[in-house]
This record gives sequence, structure tokens and C-alpha cells, in this order.
Amino acid sequence: MQSNSELLDSLPPDQRLTGRTVVVTGSTSGIGEAVARVLAASGATVVISGRDQTRADAVVATIAGTGGRAVAVPVDLTASYADLRAFAADSRDALGGRVDVLVNNAGVYPVGATESLADVDLDTMLAVNVRAPHVLVGALAPAMAERGGGAVINIGSWMARVGSPFGAMYTATKAALEQLTRAWSAEYGPRGVRVNTVAPGVTATPGNADAADIVAAMTRSTVAGRPVRPVDIAFAVRYLASDEAAFVHGTTLDVDGGLLAARLG
Repeated sequence: MQSNSELLDSLPPDQRLTGRTVVVTGSTSGIGEAVARVLAASGATVVISGRDQTRADAVVATIAGTGGRAVAVPVDLTASYADLRAFAADSRDALGGRVDVLVNNAGVYPVGATESLADVDLDTMLAVNVRAPHVLVGALAPAMAERGGGAVINIGSWMARVGSPFGAMYTATKAALEQLTRAWSAEYGPRGVRVNTVAPGVTATPGNADAADIVAAMTRSTVAGRPVRPVDIAFAVRYLASDEAAFVHGTTLDVDGGLLAARLG
């Protein structure tokens, strides 16, 4: 089986998203970077966003090196409402005046007991995982609706539908995002904007590399028998962004190796 890096480094170019413009939040590493690279390989022009300009520029360079198109627009998603709306405007300008697809990927996930969750971590989770997607959809989806087409793809989590003894607020923010998906689908879908969620299972990313043994143990009894790769999520996002998903509205697509649906032991 090819690794995440091997797959990303050997993406065959195609034209299914040619002419589309895309904003991917949290796209300087992990799932977001994979999404950006896969969409760019399919012809989209992508805004790479994150707090670190250097890392964003590196992803832009990687995409450009394979013939794709991307531009870095840094943002701190814990910033003010005005700053988030300015990011939306700057992204639209960087993409030539139009955003066709918004991927709300950025998320933070401090875990632990409810009583030990620091106030600052609670505020950050609410800001990045819920407030930022809400503000960005409000800033970008109306113009999509006026044009009669567009897509919003939220990155959720398998944990949104499972009670667990740790990370209560993180799972609640992802459950909120799934409900926002359904509500936004009803709000914007009749005007041509498709809104859906991709819900990853336990995913091996740079952010949890120090817990690789735990990640492997959590996925050993799944149908796939291994952790999700970021590129697996990216392929699902590409499908939902494409015309192939023209009749998919308000749904959550689980990309979890069968984690929620089946057990082998």
C-alpha cells in the first residue's frame, strides 16, 4: 500500500476541477495540505491558509512544482470577526474575484477530562472549529448562491457521533459542524450551493505522530485495519467538490475504514 506522501507525490493530473477556485483552511499540513494538493492536481486554483506564512509558501511551491496553481493567504482563525471576513475578502481577491469551493478543514483538538480543559483551549476550539466556519460561510456562500453554484465541504470527525470519556468539547464542536452542514444545505442548497461533511476516522497526521502506536491500536480492529491517510480524506473532498456529486446535499460522508459501521473483534 502506498503511503500518504507517495500518493501525494505521484498524483496524476486531471481536469475535473479546471477553472474552479477553492479556499482550504488549515492547509499548511496534514489533511488540509492533502486536500489542497489533490484539488490542485485536478485543475483547481487553491488558497493555502494557516498561521505560518513560511509553511503556506512551502505548500504553494510544492503545488507549483507539479504544474498546479495556488496562492498563500495567511490567517489566524481565532482572530476577530472583522479579521475573518477580511480573510474571506482577501482570498476572493487572490482567486480573481470568485470563490467556488470552501473547505472548512482547520480544527484544533485538545483532549482530556472536562474539568481539566483550560479556558483558553475551550475558547480556541469554539473559535476555530465552529465560529470560523460559520463566519466564512456567511462571507462566501451568498455570492456562490447568487451565481447559482458552489460547494461548502466541512471536515468533521467520527467522534461527533460516539460518546467517549475524553475530548467532550472537541466532539461537540464536530457534532455542531455536522448540524451546520444540514442547516446550511437547507439554507443555500435550493440556490445551487451544495453543503456536505467528510468525517475522517482515526487519521495519521503530523499532529499525532507522537501517538502513532495508539493510532494504530485504535484502528487495528476496523475493516481497513489501518489508520486513515490524509489523502484518503482529500479524495472524498474532491468528489464532493466535483460535478460528480451534483445530487449530494446535506450529507456526512464517513471516510473511516469502517470504524463506525463494523467491527472485526
